[in-house]
Parts: sequence; structure tokens; C-alpha cells
Amino acid sequence: MADSRAPRRCRILMIGDVIGRPGREAIERELPGLRDVYGVDFVTANGENLAGGMGLTTPTAESLFRAGVDVITSGNHIWDKKEILPALDRDERILRPHNYGTDGVPGRGWGAYVAADGTDIAVLNFQGRTYMIPIENPFTDADHLLDEGADALPPVRLVDFHCELTSEKNAFGLHLDGRVSAVVGTHTHVPTADERILPRGTAYQSDLGMTGPLHSVIGFAPATVLPRFINGLPTRFEVGGWPVVLNALLIDVDPATGRALTVERVRRIVEAA
Repeated sequence: MADSRAPRRCRILMIGDVIGRPGREAIERELPGLRDVYGVDFVTANGENLAGGMGLTTPTAESLFRAGVDVITSGNHIWDKKEILPALDRDERILRPHNYGTDGVPGRGWGAYVAADGTDIAVLNFQGRTYMIPIENPFTDADHLLDEGADALPPVRLVDFHCELTSEKNAFGLHLDGRVSAVVGTHTHVPTADERILPRGTAYQSDLGMTGPLHSVIGFAPATVLPRFINGLPTRFEVGGWPVVLNALLIDVDPATGRALTVERVRRIVEAA
């Protein structure tokens, strides 16, 4: 008999940077099954590399939504395709990093949503500053958002921290521990093996890794990247091919408290159709 005292669980899948057409097609093929097999209630995916490896367009965003992604987060490459800018204001399911500020910046950095099981969920998107554009401080920006909006935000709060350094990501996770349900890193396209629940109940992983070509240089065809390392010649990056690795984090959260209950890395190799 099930323990009636056990908390109800909302099951969340957070997917790393989806790279180009191979990554999109892998999500289209695999995500519906993953939602069914794991009983997933809510899905986020970082979509800043969806359109040809750099940026996002409305059609590429819609392909993820049709596949079962509930919210698309992003980072510094969200601005690469100018046609997405109107959609950032129009579609609340597409987020850009909150700490770009609001003065003349399209879109929003967080939103409130409802999961399939009825759980209210807030998704927050921030970007790091070390070796990246020196935008607003994500630590103090997150403090302001959480402090000023604490009454409006539901207990379940998911954070995508798009950031270069693992140290900055670690610091951000610990800074938010106990105030959000999950802090996951994106941007490096390489998954880290440090998934865990922090002392005050926040699920954490330094980087989810990408959903993109497996035999590639962070998603791009080696032939278009290696010349930069061998002789410094400028090259135009092209997205790699199949097979694709799909990386994500599966998180169970108590909807009443927002505390993470379990975390599990998900990794799938998807062959060409």
C-alpha cells in the first residue's frame, strides 16, 4: 500500500541546449515517449541554438512546443535571429535572460505556467557574466525578483542559468538554495556529473549538456571547427550530423513546498531515422 504521508510529486524534465535541425528532430522523436514513460508533467528546453545552431525562429520554437516542450529558455544567442524579437514580447512560453534588464529589451526573463498535473510553476532565466557580456548582476537580480515577487511566485521555481564557468554556476546554485526548486546550468553544451539536491532542497546540476550531434565539437561539424584550433583560420560553423545525444535532468518536486525530492540524469543516443 502506498504511504499516504508521502508528498505528491510533480515530475519535471529540463533539457539542455538543443542544437540545430538534428537536435530538434531528436526532440520531436523522443520527447513524447519520454513524457509517457517517465510520467513527466512539465518540460523546459534551452532553445537558443535551434535555428541553424545559432538563434531561434518562430517555426523552430513551434516545433519544440508541438513535441511537448512547455517553456523555451535561452541565453546570449537568443538575439542572433532578429525575426524572433516580436515573438519574445508576444509568446510567454519563450524566455530570455532576465538580467538583460527591461530598458528597451524585448521579452521577459520569467513566467508562470501550469503543469499537466495542475501544479503552478515559475520558470526563471538568468545569464552569467564571467567571460560573457557584462549585463546586470544575476545574483542581485535574482534576489530582487524573488524578494519582490515572493508572494506572486508559486513554490515550484525552476531556474536556467546560462553561464560559462562552473564556479559561477556553483555559486549561483548555492545562493538560491532553498529559495527555488532547481538551478540548472546551460551554455557549455557538455553535461556535468554533479547532479544533486543541495542542503536546503534545491536540485542542482552545473550543466545539463546539449541535445545535439554526438560526434561533434559542442554540436558543430569538426571540419568547420578544427581549422580554428589548428591554424587560427576563421571558419563558418555548421551543425554536425547524426547520431544525436539527448541530455536532460529529471526532477521530482513537492508542489506544496517547492523542495526537490529526487534528481536523475537522462541521456539518450538517437540514431538517424
